[in-house]
Amino acid sequence: MGIPHSPISDLVEAASPGTGGPPRADVIRRALVTAILEHRLDPGTKLGEDEIGSLYGVSRTIVRGVLQSLAHEGLVVIEKNRGAFVAHPSVADAREVFEARRLIESATTRLAAERRDAAGIARLRTHLAAEARAAAEGDEPTAVRLSGEFHIELARIAGHRIYETFLAELVARSSLILLLYRSRSPGCGPEDHARLVDAVEAGRGGEAVELMDHHLAEILEGLDLVDRTAPPRPLAAILGL
Repeated sequence: MGIPHSPISDLVEAASPGTGGPPRADVIRRALVTAILEHRLDPGTKLGEDEIGSLYGVSRTIVRGVLQSLAHEGLVVIEKNRGAFVAHPSVADAREVFEARRLIESATTRLAAERRDAAGIARLRTHLAAEARAAAEGDEPTAVRLSGEFHIELARIAGHRIYETFLAELVARSSLILLLYRSRSPGCGPEDHARLVDAVEAGRGGEAVELMDHHLAEILEGLDLVDRTAPPRPLAAILGL
């Protein structure tokens, strides 16, 4: 099916209970999370168990387990007698998510500057090149996903697994928030990220933390925080099946 691999989806899987099921469940989960990260799966989209089961040739039981684990992470909402839907974060949710990110990423950025290593910095440079290439080619879905994943790659250098898994969930939720509330380019891109990498590589922890805080504040300022409902789209088309 050609589903792109996402380190964030791996982290969300690792952070959730009960995700060690059949491999097919992992494929479905990765497809849904990646579609959210690439802004192809709109908030409010209905995730029918029968439809997903038919698309992937699996039972409703497997699909239900995937949806329940995503609901645990805040990416899906399950409503009684209505079914599962991609979460629709409120304005209050948006503010809280970015408040939490600023707290956690201040810590992970400082730790990354303290614990940096050549291999980790090389991974970040490779990631930056991929971000820049996607942006230059006008591949917005990939650029959006990669810009979110940059923050996870930076957190990995910090070597703090709990922060990393919490951040993975917050970055995924941020993707929904950006899709709903973005009014202009929110400033999350290769240029900002390159300055962060330079500061981390040089061990300038204070500067790196300031850059990260400004970066996240700029993203939040680029949002039009007015509640709205995204129109649903066909699930089969979104998942490329």
